[in-house]
Amino acid sequence: QLQLAEPGGASVQAGGSLRPSCSVSKFFFPTSCRGWFRQAPGKERGGVAVIDSDGRTAYAEPVKGRFTISQNNTERTLYMQMNSLTVDESGTYLCAARLVTLNDRPTWEKLSDYGWWGQGTQVTVSA
Repeated sequence: QLQLAEPGGASVQAGGSLRPSCSVSKFFFPTSCRGWFRQAPGKERGGVAVIDSDGRTAYAEPVKGRFTISQNNTERTLYMQMNSLTVDESGTYLCAARLVTLNDRPTWEKLSDYGWWGQGTQVTVSA
């Protein structure tokens, strides 16, 4: 199971920062790829960033340079530092995992590849 460590969500003003976290069961270590996806009302769920067990990362173009995904293998926790947030980046952030690394499958934004999903945490960015 994937469990989010921030139930209840978080709010921040535009330009601010947040750092959601996700606890990941040991089943998904060491070989896997896990990351964050965003679901906004009326919009399709989309990939934000992923990291695999080899430390390789991939980011959606709009967040490059502002978001940093990381993981603590000892704690089995996934993080995503989000800086300079915009109002459009509000939504439910979900962590997810697949059992294929980025090296084996570089394409990472296909939702159906991810068989495990967290419950999601609400992020609200206000103007």
